[in-house]
Amino acid sequence: MEDEYLTLIDVFLKDSDLRMALFRQASRTMTFDRPSLNMGELGLAAHSFKGSSSNMGAVLLSELCLRLEEQARREQPEGLEQLIALIDEEYQSIRQLFEAERQTLMAQT
Repeated sequence: MEDEYLTLIDVFLKDSDLRMALFRQASRTMTFDRPSLNMGELGLAAHSFKGSSSNMGAVLLSELCLRLEEQARREQPEGLEQLIALIDEEYQSIRQLFEAERQTLMAQT
């Protein structure tokens, strides 16, 4: 796994950036009467992000994604904007840590 760790970080960050873009779009355009994004799609994206975050050791991010997944499953748009903001904040912290780790590993090669 050591040889593939940089690739794993790159894939995680790329996929996570796409998921966060989807979450941000949902947050900006979500309305109570007509959500812009199918709640099922939002729940699936949250489920996927939860798993990859957990696999990478980002426990709090994974827990926040679980909350989003459950809320989307219940089709409750109330509070989604705030929850997505918390996920975004935590992801940015995780992203910085992985970017620093990536730089350290690349300098060693």
